[in-house]
Amino acid sequence: MAGSAAARESLDSYLQWLLIEKGRALATLEAYQRDVVHYLDWCAQVDTDAFSACEKTLEKYLAEQRGHGSSPATVNRALSAIKGWYGFLLDDGIILADPAQSVTSHGRRKGLPKPITEEAVSRFLDIAPEDDLDYRDQAIFEFLYSTGCRVSELVSCDISDVDFDEELIRLTGKGSKQRLVPLGRHVVRALQRYLPIRGRLLKQDQHALFVNSRGGRLTRQGIDLLIHRRALRSGVDASSLSAHVFRHSCATHMLANGADIRVVQELLGHASISTTQVYTGVSIRTLRDTYTAAHPRAHS
Repeated sequence: MAGSAAARESLDSYLQWLLIEKGRALATLEAYQRDVVHYLDWCAQVDTDAFSACEKTLEKYLAEQRGHGSSPATVNRALSAIKGWYGFLLDDGIILADPAQSVTSHGRRKGLPKPITEEAVSRFLDIAPEDDLDYRDQAIFEFLYSTGCRVSELVSCDISDVDFDEELIRLTGKGSKQRLVPLGRHVVRALQRYLPIRGRLLKQDQHALFVNSRGGRLTRQGIDLLIHRRALRSGVDASSLSAHVFRHSCATHMLANGADIRVVQELLGHASISTTQVYTGVSIRTLRDTYTAAHPRAHS
């Protein structure tokens, strides 16, 4: 059960990471600890394993907190703490899916993040690298936008997953399902420039494709930090960017440029085409223009 030593141990590791890597204040850590422990105790009371909880479980918990008179600020803080903990579990491979990813403090799914424009992508990517880490970062950003991968898929990539002859990458997605994704010429060139640098950086994980400055495998949090730094350099609004925004933008731009939705479904690793269809709503202008031009009775 979630109240077990394993869950508490993972919470301790998360709080330690927040303290050391993120520099969070002790008061913040204490509040986060109280909120997650309260959630774990609730899970135990309703005979639910928090490690295998779903979105409905978390939404029910938040609804109960509101029903008991918790203020919106209190519910928001609790959700923030729980989201952070689940994200940490996902990065560590303890869970395969994040039940908190699409939950808001109102108990509803979040809307899709707004994609950035192709022009903004170009501004972000077209900054000349100045040192070794810049070349690594360039390969990471090109990889995110080129493949539309999840950030968890990027950080789990091994060097053996790259096939330069066929210009393909093997990605391991949810449920350990694997798929082959084409690599565009920009990302292939960026990876080829990065590989000698990887060899110089590599110290700990000999298999990792993307490594940090200490020679270990990059984490999801590390990727977020790199994106934020590049956004500041490129002049693109940092608040509008995340690894998931690149995934969303990749899908949106491909659909807007005429890609078949089934191709995008395969690229993103969606089990159902209905999941991919949510991206088409962003390209409604393209749909309307195509309809007007093609349908016999769409115009006078």
